[in-house]
Amino acid sequence: MNIQQSEISELLPHRNPFLFVDKILSSTDEEIIGTKIFSKKDEWLKGSFPESGFIPGMILVESMAQCGGAGIKLLGKAEGIFALTSIENVQFFAGGLYGKQIKYLIKNQRISSSIIKQSGTAMMGESKLMEASWMSVKVR
Repeated sequence: MNIQQSEISELLPHRNPFLFVDKILSSTDEEIIGTKIFSKKDEWLKGSFPESGFIPGMILVESMAQCGGAGIKLLGKAEGIFALTSIENVQFFAGGLYGKQIKYLIKNQRISSSIIKQSGTAMMGESKLMEASWMSVKVR
């Protein structure tokens, strides 16, 4: 499986510049794996940390949640629009860099027609950037 951003935009309501998933590499009931490269076109994000060159942490959280949501939609496990309603246990270990691929490894904890509970890890190469868990609830 290698679902590209054009297909992902059919699964999620997000559009550029707020669509933060490039590819879904795999999607199973247990795990979703996806990637994103924040590039020069995402320079508008640098306003958050102009001197560091780091991608803002909350953008990484949103990107991981979008990846998880797209994977669930690919599985056909949820219909409608879901909104991120809670974020728990977020830990940041390193800053994500522009131009480098970030890989999201997401575990599905609960999937129902109205609630999705997931946790995940963001990696850049062999470096762990962050971990988080979150819940999304159907809003439409």
